[in-house]
Amino acid sequence: MVYNPTVPQEALDLIEYINKSPSPFHATFEATELLKKAGYQEIKERESWNNGVLKQNGKYYFTRNGSSIVAFAIGGQYKPGNGFSILGAHTDSPCLKLKPVSKKDKSSYLEVGCQTYGGGIWHTWFDRDLSVAGRVLVQHEDGTFKHTLVKVDRPLLRIPTLAIHLDRTANESFKFNKETQLAPILATEVKSALSGIEKQDGVESEANHHPLLIRILADELNVKPEQIRDFELALYDTQESTIGGACKEFIFSPRLDNLEMSYCSIAALIKSESLEKETNIRMVALFDHEEVGSLSAHGADSNLLPSTLQRLANTQVLGTPDVSSTAFEEAIHKSILVSADMAHAIHPNYSDKHEENHRPLMHKGTVIKINANQRYATTAVTTLVLKELAKKHDIPIQEFVVRNDSSCGSTIGPMLSAKLGLRTIDIGNPQLSMHSIREQSGVDDVKHAIQLLWAFFEEFPVLETKLIVD
Repeated sequence: MVYNPTVPQEALDLIEYINKSPSPFHATFEATELLKKAGYQEIKERESWNNGVLKQNGKYYFTRNGSSIVAFAIGGQYKPGNGFSILGAHTDSPCLKLKPVSKKDKSSYLEVGCQTYGGGIWHTWFDRDLSVAGRVLVQHEDGTFKHTLVKVDRPLLRIPTLAIHLDRTANESFKFNKETQLAPILATEVKSALSGIEKQDGVESEANHHPLLIRILADELNVKPEQIRDFELALYDTQESTIGGACKEFIFSPRLDNLEMSYCSIAALIKSESLEKETNIRMVALFDHEEVGSLSAHGADSNLLPSTLQRLANTQVLGTPDVSSTAFEEAIHKSILVSADMAHAIHPNYSDKHEENHRPLMHKGTVIKINANQRYATTAVTTLVLKELAKKHDIPIQEFVVRNDSSCGSTIGPMLSAKLGLRTIDIGNPQLSMHSIREQSGVDDVKHAIQLLWAFFEEFPVLETKLIVD
């Protein structure tokens, strides 16, 4: 009899989320769909939150740029000066993005010019069946320009490798020029000409992009080519996320870094429904542009989180006492941020890359990430918080530090901790192939993370009162 284990539902739900989210715009939209089903109400940053807009036991969300989202639930016992229980993650992943002028013609092929975004393992993008996704600004008859999501659900592009016969050194050292040799092929000139699709007068986008590409986008959106005024498109692998491994123990997927922790954060917030006795505001913030440093209007190094926390602390929530002049400062020192970004599982073929006592394994729980040089913002105090929660609920947890002779990545944790003076811990689920076009993680750790983050939302305010640390 063949062993046929049951895959945790949380892992299957994550796969569905990732398959629907080939770009940060889609990841944000799909998060809003989950939140709306759970009863969260959309509000706008550009509008007032006073005059009874926000209420105890209320659940709200807003987006910025369509690629970042903040969702929060106000406790039934919340009052001004109480703390925030915050999860932070990011919606972006390394990828190739279309250039503002993407039209390229080489050796009778139509190619699409792309920029590298983030620190991708670019050789993994060769010989993959690629397509495009992102947002298009569509002009409508009333003169408005609307942000419209697009995802072309068929293989459209490919970056072919050079045949081994023409490069006998390819197996010893596969090198390529990211400007001239990482350009995907869209079509042949012959077939493009036979299609009858040519540049049209009045279609501004065709000055910078192949008319064939514009027509494909127009057909996908059911609009006319001239309505497409501009877009932000990324390439993505059309091979969907899936469960793999002999025992169905792995997730094989693009963009696990960091859609896995983004999904777990949203799922934990939705699961934490008992607001009646809650004294804090529970919050999830998913930021764009982490992979390129977070310095943007909608990245973690913007005013997005600081202005949101200050605005909430200073807003009169219906039914609560008057707001004091120091409500924000009081709240910050009762709060904590869990920065959730994927971690490095030990690689069986490169085990010497890990410090001997810190070797995270899949299925063994979420990883607490620590770095003495502050590449992670974890402290003993914030570690204690998650360890106590994990111990109480019998949730596995691991710890990780990088070797002294190795470089260390960073996260949104240190910048937000410094910007706000906010206690912070960096965590993430263990994975392999980080920043590859296809990554790998464990099915059980999705459930572990959601359980841990749910416990954080449910119990941090009480635990915080036991921390006698200033």
